[in-house]
Amino acid sequence: MSQADTARGEAAHDAAIDAARARAAIREGRIDGHTSGLAGPHVQGNVVILPQAWAAEFRDYCEANPQACPLLAVSQPGDPALPALGEGIDIRHDVPRYRVWRHGELVAEPTDIQALWRDDLVTFVIGCSFSFEQALLDDGVPLRHVSQGLNVAMYRSNRLTVPAGRFAGPMVVSMRPLKPADAERAARITARYPRVHGAPVHIGDPAALGLADLGRPDYGDPVEVRDDEVPVFWACGVTPQAALAAARPEFCITHAPGAMLITDLLNHQLAD
Repeated sequence: MSQADTARGEAAHDAAIDAARARAAIREGRIDGHTSGLAGPHVQGNVVILPQAWAAEFRDYCEANPQACPLLAVSQPGDPALPALGEGIDIRHDVPRYRVWRHGELVAEPTDIQALWRDDLVTFVIGCSFSFEQALLDDGVPLRHVSQGLNVAMYRSNRLTVPAGRFAGPMVVSMRPLKPADAERAARITARYPRVHGAPVHIGDPAALGLADLGRPDYGDPVEVRDDEVPVFWACGVTPQAALAAARPEFCITHAPGAMLITDLLNHQLAD
């Protein structure tokens, strides 16, 4: 087992007791990749950080697309804290890996954004499907990417989001392979969690979403779909990254796909 895998395992054990310990491991650089399967009881969030001049339009975009972009929290301009999501959260340090964008182009993937912070930046935290994964596991629904230590597979679909201002683009979906009976059960369970994407948007034929090859995800890791399984697709919080690339703000920061903010909220608190 690698040092990084050992650190993930230790942090996962700690996070079951206290999410702050998981964030501490991230700040210390012991975790710098995906957080799938980490801090199981705790809500995880996708992150978008924009200049204040773009914030109102982006909020409108999220509100127009609540399944793909369910808002959990919005910061005050220039404030790195998110008190509604956890005591001591500092968005400049508490995401394992960030993406920095300039005019729609990805220019860097740092593990800390202290040096990039500005007084006009507004942080948006969007619900993540990693949060409902614990409910699936608790009900005995197997998740192969979790058991194999992989990031979930994510794809740009042919479904378009509702435009708002300068923001528009395709819905990104995450995929989990399940046996048909488990897929039905997963749909019922996740429907109870609308603030973290809710029920699947599609079950079965990937072509219906414009996807030709599940072995080549746009984000994350490829996950095998076996002969007795069907692919199950959920709306994904990476959707805003496609909209940001099209809108081309002069500067913005997001999480790297799969590398989430771990909050103090508990998943069961979001159940409908």
